[in-house]
Amino acid sequence: MRSIRNLLVGTATLLGLWIGWGTYVSRTTERVPSETLERFDGVEIRRYPRTVLVETTAPDARTAFRRLFRYISGANGRREDVAMTAPVAVRGTAISMTAPVRTGSDGGDVTMAFYLPRAYTPETAPMPTDPAIRLVVESPRTVAVRRFSWYATDERVDRERTRLLEQLSHREFDPRGEPTLLQYNDPWTPPFMRTNEVEVELADAPEQVRRKAP
Repeated sequence: MRSIRNLLVGTATLLGLWIGWGTYVSRTTERVPSETLERFDGVEIRRYPRTVLVETTAPDARTAFRRLFRYISGANGRREDVAMTAPVAVRGTAISMTAPVRTGSDGGDVTMAFYLPRAYTPETAPMPTDPAIRLVVESPRTVAVRRFSWYATDERVDRERTRLLEQLSHREFDPRGEPTLLQYNDPWTPPFMRTNEVEVELADAPEQVRRKAP
């Protein structure tokens, strides 16, 4: 009986630590700033300001991530540690990391980018020392996102992407390019606390949304 009680107490303690870690990471990780323009049917129309990223192209996501992680860990012109932000943005393949990452497939290669904290500008961002890494400035853009929880499996992502595009079509929005997967948590966050989104950039928005934009 005592062994069972000890097992239950130990399990509850580990669960509490697990949840606590997920809460800590969520509250302390800087997110890429944005403005919500409209919400409807589980979809959010969002406006991002100009953002600064570091980007690389590699044979696979793991190699790309390691390059960029070394950059924010001090492998840059100022040997400066750069704080990580959220979300993780993924195109074509799923990765679960707390990082400002955007990934896209280009043939057999993977292009991945880390969003830099808002304190950095193109002039103040540390220059990469690895020639395979480049600084990128992304212009202000309007996107549509649909949020979902739990693990971002291929099946869930495909389902949410389909729903997002269907809802945009009904509202006469014009998507630009393929939807992106956004992940806001590290691999150790409990699945029931995870936040994921599918996002697609909008080429043009209906007149009622354009009037709300700055």
